[in-house]
Amino acid sequence: MTIERAPLSRRTLLGVALAVAALPRTAASQESQSPVSQEPTEMKIRMVFNGRIMTATLYDNPSARDFFSMLPLELEIDDYAHNEKIAYLTRKLTEEGSGPFADEQPYELCYFMPWGNLAMFYADYRHPGLIRLGRFDEGEQALHIRGKFPLRIERI
Repeated sequence: MTIERAPLSRRTLLGVALAVAALPRTAASQESQSPVSQEPTEMKIRMVFNGRIMTATLYDNPSARDFFSMLPLELEIDDYAHNEKIAYLTRKLTEEGSGPFADEQPYELCYFMPWGNLAMFYADYRHPGLIRLGRFDEGEQALHIRGKFPLRIERI
C-alpha cells in the first residue's frame, strides 16, 4: 500500500519560509537584553585624575556590569594613539558584552579585550576587539590633557 501526498503549493512553501524567518526575531525579542546593548542604565561612575572629574553612564551589558562590580578602583591613566587614554584593569572583564558595532563616536568608554584595558576615546576611532561599556556625561574634555596620572574610578 502506498500513500500519495499532494505536492506542496507555492503558497504553502512561502508561508513556511516566512514563519521560519520570523522565528529568530521572535526569540530575540523575548530575551531580556542583548549582550551588546547600548541602552543606558542607572550605573553611573565618576573618574578623577589630575584634579579633573568626569562622569559616565554605563550600558546594560555583561561587560559593563562586570566593570561596575569592580569599583572602586585606583589605576593609572595614560595617553595612547593620539585619540584615547587608557588604563589597565586589575583583571580582565567578561567578554559576554562583545559584538560588532559601527557607529563609533568620541567620548565613549570601551574595554579592549586583547589587552584587558579601558579605552577612553576623545576623538574618532575604529578598532576591532572593543566592547562598549558606556558614554561620558560630563568632564570628558579632561581626556585631552596629555600625560600619565593616578586615576580613581568609583560609583556615583
